Amino acid sequence: MKPPTITDVARVAGVSVPTVSRVLNGSVPVSAARRTRVMDAIQELGFRPNGAARALATGGQPMIAVFTGDTTRYGYASTLQGIEEAARQSGYMVVISVVETDDRRTVEAAIDHALGQPMAGAIVLEYDPAGVATLDAIPPWLPVVAAASGRPADEKIAHAFMDDRLAAARATQHLLDIGHATVHHVAIPSPGRPSARLLGWRDALTEAGAPVPEVVYADWAPDSGYDAGARLASSPEVTAVLCGNDELAMGLVRGMTDAGRRVPQDVSVIGFDDHPLAHLWTPSLTTVRQDFVRLGQKAFHLLRAQIDSGTTPASVRFVPDLILRSSAAPVAAR
Repeated sequence: MKPPTITDVARVAGVSVPTVSRVLNGSVPVSAARRTRVMDAIQELGFRPNGAARALATGGQPMIAVFTGDTTRYGYASTLQGIEEAARQSGYMVVISVVETDDRRTVEAAIDHALGQPMAGAIVLEYDPAGVATLDAIPPWLPVVAAASGRPADEKIAHAFMDDRLAAARATQHLLDIGHATVHHVAIPSPGRPSARLLGWRDALTEAGAPVPEVVYADWAPDSGYDAGARLASSPEVTAVLCGNDELAMGLVRGMTDAGRRVPQDVSVIGFDDHPLAHLWTPSLTTVRQDFVRLGQKAFHLLRAQIDSGTTPASVRFVPDLILRSSAAPVAAR
């Protein structure tokens, strides 16, 4: 079996090879009917134009596109850092496209804009609904890899992913092991389904036979963590909280403190990510360490392997570490 060529696409679509080339390059307008026939043939054959080879043939540098929902959040920025470092070492350029929402038109516009250049492949940060929608909309002929925070929902696409579900379960179990009757959870926004961190928290409580409190949903901002802390501080039954990320945990600690609850004497708090400020916070933050830079590097290496071989490599799983610091302690005697 040989990979399909542009000639095969032209034959199946009933058009000339230059017409297929124009559809792929977007350099010359093509009628809607012919474009549809070409794209249907590409999908039917599983054709993938080799952007790296095209760049070499024209004397250019091969490029990859990276689609991300944000560039300012710690996890996103660190993953982008890892991708860019690995790509630069391999002689690839990186084009970053920010997809603000999962709106179909927004997603398609971002993809069309990026693929206006001869991309060898793409990496999607599947951390939020916009990332999920973008991964679903990537053309089937383009090599693609996803960086994710949980096990892949689509096994047909190679993923470099953090096993957040296992990590959250371990963090929750640690709080139960040091005497807390249950653990509350302040959740970050999820990518269209319950987040792996929420599921892991629930797994540990269910397995231990502990009560499963109502989830407190927050956004990405530390201020929403502060609001959650002020809300949870009013209940003396709250003695332990797992937060969806460190920024929420920092805000929650401040909200608890302002409401008269001490951390960790009254309430233990665990964050997620190991933000650079986590060890400098007061108290220093017990957290789940995520190596986002290494995740981004691995995502690029998976994509490079797919570009070179024409086959989808196996996904790669990372297991984050629980870092014990001062914000979590055994429950106080009552």
